[in-house]
Amino acid sequence: MPQPVLLLGTGRRRAYDEFALARVAAARPVLLVDAAPPAWARPHLTGHLAADPGKGGATASAVVRFAARHRVRGVLTLSDEYAVAAATIAAQLGLPGLSPAAAAACADPAALRASPAGRGVPADDPADHPGAPRVCAETVVLDGEIRIAAITRTTLGPAPAGQPLRHTVHAHDGLLHNRFLRLAVDRTVHALGVDLGVLHIGLLLTDRGPRVTDVTPHLPGDLIPLLVRRATGVDLAQAAAALATGELPDTTPTRQRAAAVQFAYPTADGRLDRLELSPDAAREPGADRMILTQDPGAHVTVTDRLALWAAVGDTPSDCADALHRMGRHLTAVVAPLATAA
Repeated sequence: MPQPVLLLGTGRRRAYDEFALARVAAARPVLLVDAAPPAWARPHLTGHLAADPGKGGATASAVVRFAARHRVRGVLTLSDEYAVAAATIAAQLGLPGLSPAAAAACADPAALRASPAGRGVPADDPADHPGAPRVCAETVVLDGEIRIAAITRTTLGPAPAGQPLRHTVHAHDGLLHNRFLRLAVDRTVHALGVDLGVLHIGLLLTDRGPRVTDVTPHLPGDLIPLLVRRATGVDLAQAAAALATGELPDTTPTRQRAAAVQFAYPTADGRLDRLELSPDAAREPGADRMILTQDPGAHVTVTDRLALWAAVGDTPSDCADALHRMGRHLTAVVAPLATAA
């Protein structure tokens, strides 16, 4: 059997995390490092090491002891919380990956901006540019070669919550050829000292050009790996698995389409009295999936997602039309807090 990759944590949200885990598991056996694997993750795992990834040195010691008896090929995580731990363990085992310093810098963009290496990075706080369009560069770094595999465009909801309402990926996005965005991404990767890995680099499109806001040093969430694969054919999850094991992935686009995911939120805090999805949603042209992410009876806030649905099409407009049609099949009733009480 091929040597496994160690995965620190699976995430706790099946609707968002199972796709990435399944794609990694399709490429290489996965051994989970976690206190207790969720039931939905078990079919994708070849083993489980009972250790809390959040316990730093203790977990690293347990993993090193395990690796001394069982050869492993790489270390991955899907969580910001465990990014530094994953980098530290990979370094201790002599495996490919981000350096612990690079992982820590990704977690603290303010420190990156203030550092000497970060002075050439066009970085800003999102609060300085209210209303500026938000995008992310889905970036694969291969031995120092920087490839932007896709651009994710994000539509935000109204203030004050400002939660993501929709992500869209288009294989023909014009920003893929924008030299200023490319320069911002290149400078960010070099400033962080990253020469291998999958990064999710957030940017604002401002009057002064693209401005970097944050860097996620692992696979992005919110089903973005699904969108990238549906739109371009590039498999970010399998690329991450390959890089973690010292292999070079193929990131050549094989599709020329668009894909998008949309999220539903309550309009007020309260008790979720009803949440239903008509089976007809799956029969809408372009529908990929539609998932409820809360249960009736739960107390929810305006930042809690009730459902998500994804669609594919030839253009972003096709996806928007499909998402609109699918959304009509969702019924949600929230009793405001005063009424619920």
